[in-house]
Amino acid sequence: MTLGHALRRIIEEYPLARLDPPAGHPLAHVIRRGAADELRAALAPFGSTYLVKGSPGRGTRWAAVPWLAAFDPAVTTSATQGYYLVYLFPAHREAVHLSLAQGTVAAIREHGPRAGARLRASGAALRTRLSDFSEALPVAEITLGTAGELPEGYEAAHIMGLTYTLADLADERRLWADLANGVAAYRALKARGGLDVAEEQISRTLRSP
Repeated sequence: MTLGHALRRIIEEYPLARLDPPAGHPLAHVIRRGAADELRAALAPFGSTYLVKGSPGRGTRWAAVPWLAAFDPAVTTSATQGYYLVYLFPAHREAVHLSLAQGTVAAIREHGPRAGARLRASGAALRTRLSDFSEALPVAEITLGTAGELPEGYEAAHIMGLTYTLADLADERRLWADLANGVAAYRALKARGGLDVAEEQISRTLRSP
C-alpha cells in the first residue's frame, strides 16, 4: 500500500462501509492502521516524531467526516485543540482535503455559537502570517458536504491546504512533496507564534464585509 492508495481506498469505500457497523470492519482498520502507517512513512524523512492517528468514528458510529492526522506533540496530541495537519474526506464528492487546521472542540467549548466565525477569522489572520506558503498550499476554504457541529467546525478551522481528486492520488511523488510543504507550514506556524493571534486582528476580520 502507498499513501495515495490508502487515501483512495477511504474515498471509494467509505460510503458503502457506512452501511455496516464499524466494529471490526476492514476499512476502519485501514483508516486506523494501514493509512496511518503510510502517513508515518511519508513523515519519517522530516526527522521529527509526529503522532499519527486515523479516525473512522467512535464506538458504534462511523464519523460523518473520517480523518487522518499528524500531530506535533509539542503543539497538540488531538484534533480538539491546538493545530495540526489532517486529511479530511468530504461526504459529497470523491476527493480529499489536506488541511493545516485549528482544533475545533476547544473553540466550540469556549465560544459556543460564535466558534465558527471566530475560527474563520483566526484562520484568515494565520494565512496572512503564513503568506509565504500561499502558493504551495493555495486552498483557503474547504467544504465537507455534511451538516453538523464537527463537520462545520472542520470547515471553519481550516487555515490553508490542498484538495485532491481521485486522479491526483496516483502521483505519490506529488503527495509526498505536498506533505513536505504542509509540514514546513506547520513548523513555520509553530515558530511564528502558533494560534496566538492578536484579538484586534480577529475583531477586524469579523467586522469586515
